[in-house]
Amino acid sequence: MTSALRHVTIDCSDAYALAGFWSEVLGRPRHEDDRPGDEEALIEDAGLLFVTVPEAKKGKNRIHFDLQPQDRTREEEVERLLALGATLVDDHRRPDGTGWAVLADPEGNEFCVERSAAERAAG
Repeated sequence: MTSALRHVTIDCSDAYALAGFWSEVLGRPRHEDDRPGDEEALIEDAGLLFVTVPEAKKGKNRIHFDLQPQDRTREEEVERLLALGATLVDDHRRPDGTGWAVLADPEGNEFCVERSAAERAAG
């Protein structure tokens, strides 16, 4: 027998708020039972569970998400995510269009934005 990955659990200081950010990023709703102040919040369609913990984030993530825009360019997606509250942490975008951008969510969890499939296909 094997195991199935049920959720990726993310410790945070405000589960409902951080799940709201990622809900907007991924275009997937928080679970209908989640409310502000809840200790846990779930984006079921994405398998992401956010859990409120007392300690703050320390250091660089040991695991992170790599996002690939589906209906826009990497640049458009980076701008959209910055408007949602992300911050630019490190920029690996190159003049030839390759590379990626490292952003952080409102609680400082790093993630990358890569080129879309269309951008990759174009070269």
